[in-house]
Amino acid sequence: MNERRLSRILLGYFFRGLLLTVPIAVMAVVAYKALAWLDQIIKVDIPGLGLAILLASITLIGWMGSTFLYQRLAELGDDLLRRIPFLKTVYDTLKDLMEGLVGSKKKFDRPVLVRPLDGSGLEQLGFITQTDLSHLGLPSDRVAVYIPHSFAWSGRLFVVPASAITLIDAKAAEVMKFILSGGVAQVEEE
Repeated sequence: MNERRLSRILLGYFFRGLLLTVPIAVMAVVAYKALAWLDQIIKVDIPGLGLAILLASITLIGWMGSTFLYQRLAELGDDLLRRIPFLKTVYDTLKDLMEGLVGSKKKFDRPVLVRPLDGSGLEQLGFITQTDLSHLGLPSDRVAVYIPHSFAWSGRLFVVPASAITLIDAKAAEVMKFILSGGVAQVEEE
């Protein structure tokens, strides 16, 4: 075997190794940094105990949130936050976003394909978040479609005619993964 062919084979193995190890290494570093940061929120000398206390506290707050006693306190806190002008906007937005992602009012559960009206033939993947926009004074044939950005937890909201969308027969989580990965991830059909 000549040196040139051997060097190409070794280079191929090296790049294949990069493809296998880089995503794992990045995820390990991100997970380690995130856990270390979370562990520092509650400072305790025993590594990991701060994280355990934080997780237990959040779980306890969630349990308390389901009891009658806490519901009343939460309503009072909610009412207070809604009276402060700037905090009201931020609080309402974050609360609605969390409800849309993980709460009982899931909003990112209807994936669609959107055809821009420019006639370019390009299409974008997104999620219908609202079908009735009459509260904004918009025509009844308009729907709100959220288009997430690839490789980021940001996106844009478009209001388009309902005729410009096509429902997609796929799991919403799979479509979100596909969009966030820049189209690299595989989508499993529902």
